[in-house]
Formats: sequence, structure tokens, C-alpha cells
Amino acid sequence: MIPLFILLGLAIVLALYFAVIYNRLVALKNNRENAFADIDVQLKQRHDLIPQLIETVKGYMTHEKDLLTDITNARSHALQAKGVNGKIAAEASLSHALSGLQIAVEAYPDLKANQNFMQVQTEMSDVENKLAAVRRFFNSATKELNTYIQMFPSNIVASTFKYKTEEMFELGADRKEHEEAPKVDFSN
Repeated sequence: MIPLFILLGLAIVLALYFAVIYNRLVALKNNRENAFADIDVQLKQRHDLIPQLIETVKGYMTHEKDLLTDITNARSHALQAKGVNGKIAAEASLSHALSGLQIAVEAYPDLKANQNFMQVQTEMSDVENKLAAVRRFFNSATKELNTYIQMFPSNIVASTFKYKTEEMFELGADRKEHEEAPKVDFSN
């Protein structure tokens, strides 16, 4: 029969291994949440710029009131979204609405030459570029967490404590048009 101290030692080693895996899961989860905090900062800047952009555009775009209303509503939903997954969905909707504005702006050469519009557009482009960078960091942290949750033996510890794979910050159906940084062209 196996001596009691060997069984006790084995139980202690397993408990320590279990604790190490659990602590790694906690660290990865916190890293993902910290990455989303960086996204939140950029989203706040983006949300703050949208009213300026809309006010600048309003005078020129008398026929696109529905588009401006859609952007305002999407921004409102994004500001009210709760949790990481809710914010991801709301931001995808807002990105789609903003892309509609970019298309509509092309029909207004006077607007594209307006100094206020150019300044807000430049700031918006800067925020979008920063948002893309922090989104990549968030998705990397999410991928690392998801991989650890799915690997053996950490998957046993993860399922014990109800850790589940998390959602990436994707841009939704129109991802291809957002993969490149926004282009600001005032040459027309």
C-alpha cells in the first residue's frame, strides 16, 4: 500500500498545480479586461467627436437627415451598452452608421473643404486609428485567454470555475471596409 505521506504529497502537488492554472486564468481574464479599458478610452473620444461631426455636417446635408439620425441613435446605443459583448455589438452598429456618413460626404464638395469639418474629420481619423490599435491588443488578449481555456489541463480548471471563451472585438459584416485605416482626402 502507498504510504500516506506520498498520497498527501501528491494531493498537495495537484492542489498547487490547480492553483497555478487558476491564477493564470485570472491573470488572462484581467489582461483582457484591461485591454478593453483601453478601448473604452478611445470609444469615449469617438463618442465625444460624433456630435461635433454631425453639427458640422448638418448645414450641408439637408437631404441626409435620416443618416444623421441613425448615427445619433447608434451613438446613444453605444453609450448605453453594458458589458464587453454589448459594447462590441453597439460599436459595430455605430461603425456601420459612420461608414454611411463617409459615403454621403463625397456628394458635398463644399463640406469637404470646410475647415471645421476637416479638423473634426482629422481628429476622428486619429481616434479610429488608435481604436484599431487597441482593438488588436484586446483581440490578442482575448485569443490568449480563449486558447488557455481550451487547452488541457487548464480546460478542466476553466470549466470548474465556469470560465468560457470570450468574444473578439470584430467589426461585423462590413469588416473588410474597416480593415484599412480611414483615409482623409480633401483634394476635391
